[in-house]
Amino acid sequence: MMIISLVPRRFLIAAVSGTAVLMPLCQAHAEMSAWAEAEGGRMRLVALAPDAGGKIRAGLQIEPKPGWITYWREPGNSGIPPQVTIAPATGVTLDAIGYPVPKHFFNGGIEDIAYDAPVTLPLSLTAAGKGEVKIDAAVFIGICKDICIPFQANLSLKLGRAMQSHPQEEAILAAADATLPKPPSDDFKVTAHAISPDRKTLSLTLALPGDGKSAPDIIVTGPSGYAFTKQSGGKRDGATFKTDMAIGRLPKDYDISGKRWDVLVIDGDRAMETTLAFD
Repeated sequence: MMIISLVPRRFLIAAVSGTAVLMPLCQAHAEMSAWAEAEGGRMRLVALAPDAGGKIRAGLQIEPKPGWITYWREPGNSGIPPQVTIAPATGVTLDAIGYPVPKHFFNGGIEDIAYDAPVTLPLSLTAAGKGEVKIDAAVFIGICKDICIPFQANLSLKLGRAMQSHPQEEAILAAADATLPKPPSDDFKVTAHAISPDRKTLSLTLALPGDGKSAPDIIVTGPSGYAFTKQSGGKRDGATFKTDMAIGRLPKDYDISGKRWDVLVIDGDRAMETTLAFD
């Protein structure tokens, strides 16, 4: 594995504000917005009506065309992380975005952390009022093949009554939730972590499920814009795995004390995500 490459791809995003593909408002008076289309794929919103506390389960469906990819939350310097902005006037706020387990892609000196197949990002929303709910979202993603194209669209939908059944939307959101990494468990967790005094190496000890022989895929995300994946000295002994992660250059004067980094571990068909505390 390797640290996210700083080698530039042949982008069409040199000036994002000038080249972004701005789609018109895509509305629907149901629990799915219309699809917004771009050269490399399409996307839309899916949502269920608010519960009694105003909480809304929703998802951003992204369907890259064959051969194209779209990015995880921390793609490094070679991609665009998804951005979702909800119009304040609607009274709906975005609480969190969930990210299904991504893949690694290598193209020469470039490493991408991304999705090459349809993916739904779970969205947690809250509606302030009790009346009709309308979601207006400005969505910005990157989709790449030989070139990268910014894909921006305004997606809108109105939600019906909570008592109505919406099996298609419920199935889409349930399937999205199933693709998320799981929290730590007794057989799959980080048991120890330490960063070297020079802040160039992060040592990890993991409990892994089963008795596999291969090294797991590990993605450590530190400050915003930084992802570390290069392992060295990895050794697996049954369910125990120890490795050192190479930490690239951190922001100038960055103080790691008190910080929280995230780590995603993919071992076979299981994935676990947790937080590393540096106290």
